[in-house]
Amino acid sequence: MKLEKASKSKSYMRVALQGASGSGKTYSALRLAFGLTREHNIAIVDTENGSAHLYSSLGDYHVLQLSAPFTPERYMEAIDVCIANGVHTIVIDSLSHEWEGNGGVLEMHGSSSGSNSFANWAKITPRHNALIQHILNAPAHIIVTLRSKQEYALKKDDRGRTTPQKLGMKPIQRDGIDYEFTTVLAIDMNHKAVAVKDRTGLFPLDTPFTITEEVGKRLLQWASEEQNTPVVPAPLSNNHVNDYQNAYGN
Repeated sequence: MKLEKASKSKSYMRVALQGASGSGKTYSALRLAFGLTREHNIAIVDTENGSAHLYSSLGDYHVLQLSAPFTPERYMEAIDVCIANGVHTIVIDSLSHEWEGNGGVLEMHGSSSGSNSFANWAKITPRHNALIQHILNAPAHIIVTLRSKQEYALKKDDRGRTTPQKLGMKPIQRDGIDYEFTTVLAIDMNHKAVAVKDRTGLFPLDTPFTITEEVGKRLLQWASEEQNTPVVPAPLSNNHVNDYQNAYGN
């Protein structure tokens, strides 16, 4: 055992971006990665049928195409390949496939032999946990994207009528996945992000902002130094507006 003074100097960032399809998770993750990585040594583990190649105009990065089955072990292997090739920032797009994709955790559980659900989870949960630890221990910045789905509940209004009401967006992954990340940003359909969890103190609460390279640079500064400057969301410049129009087609 060794007692050390607490310090976050030279720590690695763990960031999760969650949002519905079309919110711009991949594009935002890459912009964040370019800010986090001075050397632009970036790799994206792509489970989205090659969508990572669509943003090559943003700069130089590598793509590792990960196909089914989306087992925890294949994700770990992909991370190891990136680390072995000296990658500084890894984007996993997306981590949701490990949970409910072809060959992912839910499918493994559903196809397990035996009718004892608890016993089946006892075999699969350690494999999922091993992937999470692999992400946390990797010597690189890691950004993951998480697909989200809208949750609803039936509630009675003031007239006694039962109507469905939105409860918010829930990431498609195991419950509590947000606890594992330094920062979790939720992206809406207008491509604006809000921090739903943030250990850095850089993001003003309930203040939507656009994810740019500058946000990544601030996170890198926070991870490397003791003195930090709060992230202050600024209006989009014309260049940023054009970037989003080109990327999203709206």
